[in-house]
Amino acid sequence: MTYSYQGLFEFTRRVFEGMGCSLADAELSSKVLLAADLRGIDSHGLARLLGYVRLWEVGRVNAQPQMHIVHETPSTATINADAALGLVSAPYAMKVAIEKAKMVGSGWVAIKNSNHFGIAGYHAMMALEHDMIGFALTNASPLVAPTRTTERMLGTNPIALAIPAHTEPAFVADLATTTVSNGKLEILERKQQDAPEGWVQDASGQASTDATVLRKGGALLPLGSNEQRSSYKGYCLGSIVDIMSGVLSGAGFGPWVPPFVSFLPLPQDPVGEGLGHFVGAWRIDAFRPAEDFKKSMDIWIQRFRNAKPINPDEPVLIPGDPERLAEAERMQKGIPLIAPVIGSLKEAGRKFGLNFEEVF
Repeated sequence: MTYSYQGLFEFTRRVFEGMGCSLADAELSSKVLLAADLRGIDSHGLARLLGYVRLWEVGRVNAQPQMHIVHETPSTATINADAALGLVSAPYAMKVAIEKAKMVGSGWVAIKNSNHFGIAGYHAMMALEHDMIGFALTNASPLVAPTRTTERMLGTNPIALAIPAHTEPAFVADLATTTVSNGKLEILERKQQDAPEGWVQDASGQASTDATVLRKGGALLPLGSNEQRSSYKGYCLGSIVDIMSGVLSGAGFGPWVPPFVSFLPLPQDPVGEGLGHFVGAWRIDAFRPAEDFKKSMDIWIQRFRNAKPINPDEPVLIPGDPERLAEAERMQKGIPLIAPVIGSLKEAGRKFGLNFEEVF
């Protein structure tokens, strides 16, 4: 079934308000969360709403945080998010980074004591309207086994970079450092489908196609899938994200990152506070005139888009194209939701006396 963006936004806002969020934070959280569904990244959108509610119920999410800067220089800052929703703390940090970039050319902000922040691309894209390049990283629940181990040590640890152009749509790269995000595996599990080869390994480290393998001690694999296909490169990228997001900020890192699911215990002997993020912005005109750069980006995009395709029916895409096209279509035709997600939204609504169907 498909549902209108406005209806889903209204319902989601009410849920966040039910948790105790201010109207502004509830609206921002809903906007960030639904940005994932609009852009076709269903794994990080409304499918996560009940998870946030459950984290709040066990006291791991602070609906009324007092976020504050604990360390800063003219171009950098570290923020204690006070257990805020990452949907709130990351945009807050990105605004700080943008303001610093306006002053000194670039701004870099590390965030600790936070929670899951939705899609990294949303936060990176905040820089675009300021003629800046935006950057966003986050560590995540340890579900990934680095090359040559059976232990789950890293998260899917995404990287996002947003670069403005002149008349062409912006270049927006938003990717996990694993073969696939955990959310896509969850979608296959809900559909009772197998995972493609190279996505996961079982508890003994052997290749698997079982979409439920994480429940059985298995792990997601780094980008590249196995050592013969250069999984060590994905392991390296995921490690960089973990260090920049967790070690640099003072958040949890590696196997000490708090799990997203509320029923799992927090790590014993934690090494930091909560989940960590890292965001940045840098002014284009700190390097060359912004308009000149954006016109050059148009040339870059047009040349790559017009590269000779292997299959004429499958043109070459620019990073951000699939998400941009999905957003245009879903804003017009509605956002499709599968039955398990609808069920989870109804459950989230009932916790606050909300009837999901009445919103529509």
